[in-house]
Amino acid sequence: MNRIQVFEHNILYFDEVYSGVKFEKHHYIALSKLNVLHNDKYFEIRHNGIKFKQFVGVIQVDGLTIEILPKIDNNDADENVWQKVLIEMLRVTRKLKVQKVGEANVNKQSIHLLDIYFECFLNEVQLLIHQGLIKQYYKETDNLKVLKGKLEFAGHISKNLVHKDRFYTTHQVYDKDHLIHQIIYKALYIVEKCSKSSYLYSKCKTVQLDFPEVKTIPITEATFSKIPKSRKTAPYETVLMISKFIILNFAPNISSGSENMLALLFDMNSLWEEYILARLKQSEKEVKIYGQQSITFWKNISIRPDIVIESGINKFIIDTKWKNINGGKPSTDDLRQMYVYNDYWKSDKAMLLYPSNETSFCEFDKFEENGSKDNQHKCGLGKISIFNTNDKALRENIGDDIIDWFIK
Repeated sequence: MNRIQVFEHNILYFDEVYSGVKFEKHHYIALSKLNVLHNDKYFEIRHNGIKFKQFVGVIQVDGLTIEILPKIDNNDADENVWQKVLIEMLRVTRKLKVQKVGEANVNKQSIHLLDIYFECFLNEVQLLIHQGLIKQYYKETDNLKVLKGKLEFAGHISKNLVHKDRFYTTHQVYDKDHLIHQIIYKALYIVEKCSKSSYLYSKCKTVQLDFPEVKTIPITEATFSKIPKSRKTAPYETVLMISKFIILNFAPNISSGSENMLALLFDMNSLWEEYILARLKQSEKEVKIYGQQSITFWKNISIRPDIVIESGINKFIIDTKWKNINGGKPSTDDLRQMYVYNDYWKSDKAMLLYPSNETSFCEFDKFEENGSKDNQHKCGLGKISIFNTNDKALRENIGDDIIDWFIK
């Protein structure tokens, strides 16, 4: 497997070699097309190069796998450390359904995020096959030799003027060829096309052999809204979530070579917000945690802080920022935003929360209102380390530290 690991906001130049792997011009062209397809949100196109933005994850194109990793400093950090950080963040935010990184039974020398997603997906499908795949009723219109269901007169007359022995009908069918299995079948096809390691490819072929043959249908984002939800379909929740992610990020005609492109990318600003929210909810302290509460601000425009904490009658606001602020100050726009949040949510304290190598917190200071001291709204600046002090494992108790800053 040809793999290049690069950090967010770094640049890849074509015809340059990175860790023994060459980033070629046709890779550059394919990524440029992908970026145009998504309104230029993933990269900045430079002369002979691609500069990555805040999106992290993995891209596979023309035999090359590019891992884009998060990073909060400019030190020479080990790529494997930040790869584990990304995987753990995805796990904690439930974007990746594994208990730990070692759960993926692939070659540890070449493990990457795509392997883990594919391994998780195939394991889930195997589990469903073992438990027994469900059947569902669906309507089918066809020209049959027996009268079955409702006779479609217009279609029957147009199709069977010659074939007097046939009936054009709409009838109900109860079998395994239904929408849910058609979605999974499509995802299995993509995994087969994009699996490069012999282990995952052979495992995918084995699963395909055990999976029933179903119709191939075009699948878009709207298709997933048609999935029926019931007690019988509940075991399919995880596999459908992964299927959706794989199918909607598959670009079959964008690469310059014979292979297709698959891009699984996450906005680090959103992932950081969701990660902090998940860690806060893991805390056993007696507080209530809310994410994405919104209030109408003006006409149809709403405002929404990232996180709201309730402790008794007190409310606190957190706005997460995935950037290294170092010894700098927050922007004026960020501070204005925090003032508005405090005012609309009747909150006593608000915090701008940044990732850092070391945990530190600036005391909450009051906002000054035309020189008046009556204003009780306060804002603080929090920097929190995501690592344990003695190793590079992610800390699990950062939620407790954040809550303590507010209620001490």
